[in-house]
Amino acid sequence: MFELALTSFATFFATIGPVEAAVLFATLTPELSARGRAAIALRATAIATFILLVFTLLGQPLLDRLGVTIPALQTAGGVILFLIALDMIFARPSSAFKLTQPEDAEAHMKDDIAVFPLATPLLAGPGAMSAGILLAANADGNTAALAVIVAALLAVMALTLALLLAAQQLSDVVGITAQRVLMRVFGILLAGIAVQALFDGIRASGLV
Repeated sequence: MFELALTSFATFFATIGPVEAAVLFATLTPELSARGRAAIALRATAIATFILLVFTLLGQPLLDRLGVTIPALQTAGGVILFLIALDMIFARPSSAFKLTQPEDAEAHMKDDIAVFPLATPLLAGPGAMSAGILLAANADGNTAALAVIVAALLAVMALTLALLLAAQQLSDVVGITAQRVLMRVFGILLAGIAVQALFDGIRASGLV
């Protein structure tokens, strides 16, 4: 269970990106008071947590109705996570888990950024949603394993909230270089997890 907890935490941390979210949050809220930033951070984190819990807990029943097998999900999820990992490792300016230029422009014009872009797509983005469904599928109905995955998700979201609340200080302390180094480290870990999921999906499919 410890290995599952560590894998789940690393996967959610890499796909949610708490440090990057905190830095972006600081750039979007320079004029707000500490109380205003705290209110937005709490709301965004609560919404993102709800979205990810729904995808983690109910994603598998939905896939069953669509006729999607666990091996197919493992393979697809592995590919998606690997692409995100490559973006993280090479620190590409435009990637699958960053805001597009139109989204970034709209975000700066909005008064309330809790729902967009913070909650989604920044925190609860396609990568994090896919990771939740994939990890839950790998649990294969094991209640204890699913509880560990949910606990890992909640731990990452709690860390995310803490970083958002300290976003202004974090932005001053953590420079771009340190942020990129941390992103690359977790990108490498995510790449390994993604490739393993890809191997497991292909093996379970019976194709080889």
